[in-house]
Amino acid sequence: MSLAGRVALVTGGGRGVGKGISMSLAAAGATVAVNYRRDAEAAAATVADIIANGGKAQAYAASVDDFEQNAEMVAAIEADHGAVGILVNNAGIASRGQSVVDTDPAEMRRVVATHAFGPHYLASLVVPKMRGLDRGDIIMISSVATRSLSGYGAPYNMGKTAMEALAYTLAKEEREHGIRVNIVAPGLVDTDMGQRLIHAVQGVDDIRTLDESMPFGRVCQPEDVANVVRFLVSNENSYLTGERLYCDGGGQNLR
Repeated sequence: MSLAGRVALVTGGGRGVGKGISMSLAAAGATVAVNYRRDAEAAAATVADIIANGGKAQAYAASVDDFEQNAEMVAAIEADHGAVGILVNNAGIASRGQSVVDTDPAEMRRVVATHAFGPHYLASLVVPKMRGLDRGDIIMISSVATRSLSGYGAPYNMGKTAMEALAYTLAKEEREHGIRVNIVAPGLVDTDMGQRLIHAVQGVDDIRTLDESMPFGRVCQPEDVANVVRFLVSNENSYLTGERLYCDGGGQNLR
């Protein structure tokens, strides 16, 4: 699964699932552009970890919901490392758990823009040069939320569903250019966001106390998601595009 010579952009790549993906792609030989919005310290730490392990990485600041910031970031990456051949749209924020009636319109705009507009902006910016590469890959990090569409999370549900619609559209448009577009949809993952979610929903202070009730005896780790992403963008995936792969151990209700 060597990714040597390829440039990867991972949005929200400094923490949680994004960090796991950044580390995994770098370990396979890719040069990784680690995007962050506010947490420069976390992004710098991820870059340092990659370099310490013999990889190549650099941090880039941009809020993915801002087209101009994205354009400046992509231009900087191209100037520093060349065309982006792997785009992982991972950056995400959670809803506040309100009903449709009680949702603040500003929250709706912010959450949907992050999950749907950001990936659209970035695809429009990287695809033109990606078409000229031997291979291109775009991965959308979605969620099992699009399968259940539970109440009290309309902005998140809508944002992730729109992201998936973009993936299916891009897969059809860009297949002739050798670009594969796929979706990875995790369930609960052992990250800061996952911890906040499970605390809000179940009052659990330590997410790992749920291990015994989860598939395979443990909560999904960022590395589990990263392994799926690394396969999809590698030459081992020669014939998959327009697919959604759930990374949730087969579902959360197995026991």
